[in-house]
Amino acid sequence: MTWKTIASVGQIEEDEPLGVRVEGREIAVFKLGDFLYATDNVCSHQYALLSDGFVDGEYIECPLHQGRFHIPSGKAMGGVVTEAIRTYPCRVEGDQVVIDLPDKDQA
Repeated sequence: MTWKTIASVGQIEEDEPLGVRVEGREIAVFKLGDFLYATDNVCSHQYALLSDGFVDGEYIECPLHQGRFHIPSGKAMGGVVTEAIRTYPCRVEGDQVVIDLPDKDQA
């Protein structure tokens, strides 16, 4: 795994997910209170960008079929979604947000 810079801290707003593309992967970054989280940005049910969805507390609702995921764990929380989304370790280094991205052969 390799730590990759994905955004600056100032780009991420509370309850406003940020979608980024890193090494061909779609990643969503969330700010919930004092914590940052990174998950896959594509719904596990059908292709839709979760960063276009609605944040409700610790949950993101997919904009396509309203399936919900728990942001910190990636767990599918019902509706049409049954498969979790991947989460990534996330931290702040200076004013940059970095995630621990698995090597392509481990994805």
